Amino acid sequence: MSTMIKLDPDIDARLEELARATGRSKDFYVTEMIKQGMEELEDAYLGALEAEKVRRGESSTRSLDAVMHDLGLDS
Repeated sequence: MSTMIKLDPDIDARLEELARATGRSKDFYVTEMIKQGMEELEDAYLGALEAEKVRRGESSTRSLDAVMHDLGLDS
């Protein structure tokens, strides 16, 4: 899927310089930025969603001790 975005001229200039200096495409760096940002968004929003499910009693938690025991990491 193709997506069009309009960048602030200052950001576009920085991106252009980075691409020129490294020999990589602007598309490469935009994709990298989206991947990194996507991981942060998923962590933040999906974590908040799961926390809300726990508060409502729709999901449960386990203690660190229990998880470590199940993984054979308790000493």
